[in-house]
Amino acid sequence: MRFFALRAAMVAAVVLLTACGGGSPDDGYRPPPLPVPTPNPYPYPNTYSCSNEGLIKSALSSLPTVCMLTSSGEIVFELYSDTVPNTVNNFLRYVADGAYKNTLFHQVDRDFVIQGGGYTSGMVERPPAYAPIPLESREYNLPGTIAMARRSDPNSATNQFFINVKDNKELDYQSAAKPGYAVFGRVISGMATVEAINAVPVYVYSDADLRPRQEVLIYWVQRLK
Repeated sequence: MRFFALRAAMVAAVVLLTACGGGSPDDGYRPPPLPVPTPNPYPYPNTYSCSNEGLIKSALSSLPTVCMLTSSGEIVFELYSDTVPNTVNNFLRYVADGAYKNTLFHQVDRDFVIQGGGYTSGMVERPPAYAPIPLESREYNLPGTIAMARRSDPNSATNQFFINVKDNKELDYQSAAKPGYAVFGRVISGMATVEAINAVPVYVYSDADLRPRQEVLIYWVQRLK
C-alpha cells in the first residue's frame, strides 16, 4: 500500500520492536497477526448539506470554499486560490469528480497531521485520476491548514491531502533540497472535528503507518463557492 510518510521523512527516529515470548524464525514461532481497523458503524451520512454555521463562515470568506462531512463531524475550508492556484484547481477537480466520496482519514499521526483522500473502507486504494502536479510550497503549515501529501519527489502530489494539527515548521519550504509541502487552504469552521479525529485511538503498524482503530469516513466533499 502507498503512504506518504511525512514525519518519517522529516525527523530521524529509531523504533525498537521486541517480541514477547521470543523465538527464532526456525522454531516455528509466528507473531500474532496485526489487528485490522473496524468499519465505521455509521457508513451513511445523516445529511448531504453543509450546516448553517458552515455556510455563514463560507459566505464571510472572499476565497473559494468547500464543505467536508466526516464521521467525526463537519469541516469547512477556504482555499488559497490567490497564492497556490494550481494546487487549488487540482483539489477542486477531484472534489467536482466526487473522488473523495466515501474515502477515509487513513492516517492519524497524533498532534502532527491527519491524512486522507486516497483510500476507501478496508484500505482499498482509490487511485488518482490525474497526473501529479508541480509543487507550490508558498504557504505555512500552521494548525488547521490543509496541504497536499506527496512522495519524496516534490512534484508528485495527486489526490491525497493532510490537515496540520500543530505548527509544522519542518514541513515548510526550507531550500531547494527541502522544498516542503503545498499548503492550499485552512479550516474556517470545524476545528473541533479536526481535534476529534486527531484524538482517535490508532494501530501503529510502523512509524509511518498509524491507522485509526475504527475507520474515520469522509462521506462527501462539496464546493460551496
